[in-house]
Amino acid sequence: MRNDIKLAADIGGTFTDIVLESGKKRWSGKVLTTTHAPELGVIEGIGLVLEQSGLKTSDVGVFIHGTTLATNA
Repeated sequence: MRNDIKLAADIGGTFTDIVLESGKKRWSGKVLTTTHAPELGVIEGIGLVLEQSGLKTSDVGVFIHGTTLATNA
């Protein structure tokens, strides 16, 4: 685990956005929000950016989460 590797998830009403950053490199993904179980969209998006980057979940030092689901309801 390295603190310079950051993973962020933003769950919106329609899409869930994921960004992975390592140093000056950045990968991003967008998947449909699974409103019945929002964590499923997050997991899918994380899988996408980890595959793009070649990194593993154990490499991630910081996870940031945000959502507008409660305000969109």
